[in-house]
Amino acid sequence: MKRLLIVEDKESLALMLKETVESEGLEADVASNGSDAMRRLAEGRRYLAVVTDLRLPGADGIAVLKQARESDPECPVIVMTAYGTIDNAVEAMKLGAFDFIQKPLDVDHLILLLRRCREHRELLHENLLLKEEFQTRYGLPSIIGESPSIVGVSQSIQRVAPTDSTVLLQGESGTGKELFARAIHQLSARRNRPFVAINCAAIPDTLIENELFGHEKGSFTGATARQLGKFELADSGTIFLDEIGDLGSAVQSKLLRVLQERSFERIGGTSTIDVDVRVICATNRNLADDVKSGRFREDLFFRVNVFPVTIPPLRARKEDVDALTDFFLQRFARELGKASLKISDAARAALRAHDWPGNIRELENCIERAAILCDDSTIEPRDLSLAPSRDGSDALRESLDLSGTLSDATERVTQVVERMKIEDALRRTSSRNEAAEVLGIAPRTLAAKMKELGLE
Repeated sequence: MKRLLIVEDKESLALMLKETVESEGLEADVASNGSDAMRRLAEGRRYLAVVTDLRLPGADGIAVLKQARESDPECPVIVMTAYGTIDNAVEAMKLGAFDFIQKPLDVDHLILLLRRCREHRELLHENLLLKEEFQTRYGLPSIIGESPSIVGVSQSIQRVAPTDSTVLLQGESGTGKELFARAIHQLSARRNRPFVAINCAAIPDTLIENELFGHEKGSFTGATARQLGKFELADSGTIFLDEIGDLGSAVQSKLLRVLQERSFERIGGTSTIDVDVRVICATNRNLADDVKSGRFREDLFFRVNVFPVTIPPLRARKEDVDALTDFFLQRFARELGKASLKISDAARAALRAHDWPGNIRELENCIERAAILCDDSTIEPRDLSLAPSRDGSDALRESLDLSGTLSDATERVTQVVERMKIEDALRRTSSRNEAAEVLGIAPRTLAAKMKELGLE
């Protein structure tokens, strides 16, 4: 990146700035007014730096600065100011300007500032590379995909991460909601403090309050010592409440108080515990519908729905399947010691065509199984063991004969399933004995089933 944006309404000065920039081996776009500059920035054009006057027709330099910071938070902005507008320059610095330079311009000083801008960008690039290395070594969140939907989600979490606002991640199971929650934590000022995750759906209603808020010694039978809850353990950090829609009404009330007052009492306790916790929630339910049905408190919904982010299902971002596949291939090649693990074009096409009802988690499991099963370190379609897609399931359901008694229908459906499983096992293996092993039955039983189903 070596292109700058110069925003100056005086043509002679703009030309001089352009020549100065080019003398440093850089390139420059010139905007003669603030509105034109803001349009270029809003269109997503990326610049090494922006050099802008404060007083401009259309929109002033402060507006240009704000647009530059919004479009690319890392883009340095140099503000040019005439005598008598130093106060405005100070305001610009508070808003994130890289530096300012007074008119009449000192060309040597400007060149020095441009060199510092380039060094600033290079340092940021090195930090990003270092962050990627940390992701590889220490498993920090890595969001894979370039589809418009997932890029939009990534941009949303980058905007909200530096704040302490409560975030509600919505999406189907397996879409990676915890990954996004961890990414928000890592991008926040709390990154060096605890990240505590709890799956609200995995803990019975009778125990979830204890898990979240802890208890005092003697508060109930078996409470032989004080236990700290997840909110205390997450103090000064982030707590991730997965599947918040599964919380019972009693715990919803207590959670509402924590979000409102940032305090609570342990079970059996009388003293108030103050906590400084950033809350991220996730659900695969439609909480708005749960509010209408009375299953979820309306006041709690408004508290957790401060910044909603909807994570798209994998079937809605099929263009990311290849990138996710490559990511999992590299991971399982490393874990399984298969340095040259590859996937055939036919297998890739099968993955792209699949509906992925289980989303990314299903794809991950599919690649792991295939990496174990494949011969010659190349995954073929027979190794994928893809479950029927949603469309396939619907078609299968429509094709089944469910007439008659339950016993009659069950017998017919069982025969259909047995035929599908046996045919699939025979396709994926090279012999009947191997197919029988995959199916978990004896070769003699397989032979009898094949005869019964007319598969001989």
